[in-house]
Amino acid sequence: MIHCKDDYIIENDQLLLRPLLSTDFNELLEFSMNEPEIWKYNAFGADGAENLKKYIDNAIFQREQGAEYPFAVIKKSENKIIGSTRFYAISTINKTLELGYTWYGKQYQGTFVNKTCKFLLLEFAFEKMGFERVGFKANSGNERSINAMKSIGCVVEGTLRNFAFDSQLNRIDVAVLSIVREEWLNIVKQNLQQKINTF
Repeated sequence: MIHCKDDYIIENDQLLLRPLLSTDFNELLEFSMNEPEIWKYNAFGADGAENLKKYIDNAIFQREQGAEYPFAVIKKSENKIIGSTRFYAISTINKTLELGYTWYGKQYQGTFVNKTCKFLLLEFAFEKMGFERVGFKANSGNERSINAMKSIGCVVEGTLRNFAFDSQLNRIDVAVLSIVREEWLNIVKQNLQQKINTF
């Protein structure tokens, strides 16, 4: 099980994921200030310096409370933070968690980054930490995000109606997807690795 006080490093030759730190603010600021479309679909994003600080502070607070585990995503070839992601809704009793709050700078979207990052996190969750289910959620209007989840092997479970807010604080429906341990071990891991190899 994940211990939020521990400093996990998850990596391969291309990416390194480590705990998000308050000192990451300056590196992430360029995305926060210059790419507001990243935050279009969900409320409480990190657009602008003030919101970015709140975003990072809250993520770290949630980790301190044992509720979430936020990561900085670092592209090794550039030695640069290019985004963030996290585990949340962590249940040690049910052996389930959710993977989300994921975003990358625009130039890294549609590249190997997302699939590789998800591969590392899913491998860590299922094979190192012993979880049985990893859930995903997305604004039901965010087709790009939902299609990205499907492409890594997620199964669509349904829709939570009127569940959350978008960036304009309009009520939204939320799509729910998941991968379970048997799927990961039997088919998803191999298929996702093959897709990564094509980049």
